[in-house]
Amino acid sequence: MGKNVPKKPLNKYIRFTTIAFQMGLTIYLGNLLGEWLDTKYSNEGGLYAKICTLVAVFLAMFSVIQQVTKISKNND
Repeated sequence: MGKNVPKKPLNKYIRFTTIAFQMGLTIYLGNLLGEWLDTKYSNEGGLYAKICTLVAVFLAMFSVIQQVTKISKNND
């Protein structure tokens, strides 16, 4: 086998897939936390669920941007 074996492009696709799953899980857990807070504090309007979900979306997007930036820097 040669020493100059190129990296498989499949690794990039797996990384992006895991980023998508991580993003979905973060948003789901944020929503779950908000729903739990709504039931704990008897909030029928779902305000905590909306706030926690929105914060989770921002955190997930921030994480995705950081990871994609890191991947693109490694390719240079």
